[in-house]
Amino acid sequence: MTVGGAFLGSAKSRLLPVSIPFRFFATAAALHVMLWVALIFASREITSFRGGVGPSLAAVHLLTVGVLVMTAIGAAVQLLPVASARPLAAVWPIRAVYWLLASSVVALVGGMYAAHMNLMIGGAAASAVGLLLFAGLFADNLRWAGCMPTVRAYGWAALVSLILLISLGLALSFDDIIGFLDDHAAAALAHMILGVFGVMGMLALGFSNVLLPMFALSKTPEARISMAGFVLAVVTVALALLGALRRSDGVLTAACAVGFVAALLHVYLMQTVLSTGMRKRLGRSFVLVRVSWAMLALTPLFGFAALQGWIGPGGPTLFGLVSLGGWLMTFLFGILQRIVPFLASMHVTRSSGGPPLLSELGAGAPLTVHAWCHFVALAGLAAAIILDSPTMAALAASVGLAGAIAFATFIAGVLKIVVLGKTAS
Repeated sequence: MTVGGAFLGSAKSRLLPVSIPFRFFATAAALHVMLWVALIFASREITSFRGGVGPSLAAVHLLTVGVLVMTAIGAAVQLLPVASARPLAAVWPIRAVYWLLASSVVALVGGMYAAHMNLMIGGAAASAVGLLLFAGLFADNLRWAGCMPTVRAYGWAALVSLILLISLGLALSFDDIIGFLDDHAAAALAHMILGVFGVMGMLALGFSNVLLPMFALSKTPEARISMAGFVLAVVTVALALLGALRRSDGVLTAACAVGFVAALLHVYLMQTVLSTGMRKRLGRSFVLVRVSWAMLALTPLFGFAALQGWIGPGGPTLFGLVSLGGWLMTFLFGILQRIVPFLASMHVTRSSGGPPLLSELGAGAPLTVHAWCHFVALAGLAAAIILDSPTMAALAASVGLAGAIAFATFIAGVLKIVVLGKTAS
């Protein structure tokens, strides 16, 4: 049996209450709208952003702690128990995680935007508690995921990175008041590397090994090659961290080289999964996924170009856009528009009886609008960074806002069906 068949065949018995994952997804969609609004207000400085408290830092954390983390946790708390055949022991801890993170994002982002240090530190502390609670739940599930060694390995790597990320994030928050770090900028770069590549990157790469075979009805990638990709990914993050903390362009260059090989190997494995799967027509969501793979491969190349100064003074900002927006955000929205109808289908029935088709659980037009707006907005932001044009950045963010509203409309439509409990067909 394919992994997709095994996954689907036993999923229903380990489902969480529908309100649990969907509250994370709905909040991520709302924060996605807020992200583009924040970028409009930050357009005067975003093209040359290099760190520091203000609107640009607030926008970055709306994307990371808000959109990406909310999406990842909503998917992980449902999909890992299903895939590992180990349901969560209790539901209340993940509800607590949600409320801690939802409230802390508001405080953290508000504090960053207004340069209100006490509010920022309070938000950072609350998010740290929520993330640590999630880490405990995630670790408990990983202990029982022995049947998925590659996913488990990526999961443990993400978990270690998460602990380091939380520690460094709190240190950076307090450093803005008492100034105890020797090199704030180096610590901030290490924090970014841990968040983008250590936590979100490892989760994206790891869960790809179970999600893509599920969607394509294919076998999982060959174990030895997958583990080689995992080792390369870990080495990349370790080198990047060392290079950031030591301010060593040579070590960062080595991280880019290893990362490029790791990215190509991952894309090869995932393309093999799709080409050997029984389901060939995967829809518009996989247009986003394939574009995200291209951005993944380009990420270390842009990192290297930025180190060499080949793409101008905006090189570091452009690197952040390619990695965060081009790779991670594109990938997660491509996967999310598959996960949301899939989970909804487990909780609703047709009026005439029987499970609904996935195509009945979400309007296609909003997703088409979102995809076009997403790509145009990212291209516009890239051009704005290269040309250092705040006006172009504001226009690109406005297009992104239209796409975010369209995606939120899609989520709202699925939620309405889930609440009613049945489709009209």
